[in-house]
Amino acid sequence: MCYHTGAPSKSDLKNKYPKKKITYENDKEIFHVSGFSRPFLPVTLNARENHIESARWKLIPFWVKTEADAAKYANTLNAEGESIFEKASYKNYILKNRGLLYVTGFYEPHQVKGSKVSDNYFIYAPNKEIMTLGIVYADFLDQQTGETYPTFSIITTPANPLLEEIHNLKKRMPLIIPEDKQDQWLFANRKEDIQELIKPYPHDLGSHQVYRVTGARNEETDRPEIQFPV
Repeated sequence: MCYHTGAPSKSDLKNKYPKKKITYENDKEIFHVSGFSRPFLPVTLNARENHIESARWKLIPFWVKTEADAAKYANTLNAEGESIFEKASYKNYILKNRGLLYVTGFYEPHQVKGSKVSDNYFIYAPNKEIMTLGIVYADFLDQQTGETYPTFSIITTPANPLLEEIHNLKKRMPLIIPEDKQDQWLFANRKEDIQELIKPYPHDLGSHQVYRVTGARNEETDRPEIQFPV
């Protein structure tokens, strides 16, 4: 599943999307981050389609009341596309609350026969450009502090042929939204139209084996060479 990504800097986002209002503040590229640390990452939400803002990875539904409870809530880093309209954490949001997560790539495990630990692969656009992943989001209100911020899950699909080979146990991949489908993803208002977009990515991707990030702390792995081939 997609629990590890890289993310572009604010400067890179400005260069690629000069017409968008960017309030995402991190001007340092993230070379690796784990979703389990609940990071804030750059997104566009369909409520504010001309903005790139910060949202926190791990969707927190409306019935969770405090930050302490949010930290303990079930693993909602990923949302399975096939059941997203039925699962309690997502069904109240998927029809109206969708967005795009900006990434430089993502990391997936590969199980080697006879090994107790997996190899890791970095997957990216062949031209190394910023990619967008499909997300479902919910605004979380901490009722103890009054703080509000958007939270999200990355939607997943069955693997395409490349990811079937790499992610060879669960055979899943994140929902990649091509540039020519971004508006459709943000503004579709019928269940059938949304489901039609939740499918394996049909185009080419680059990939290579990298240092193992699974289980590593972010401070150990957020460095350029983490994405180098090994």
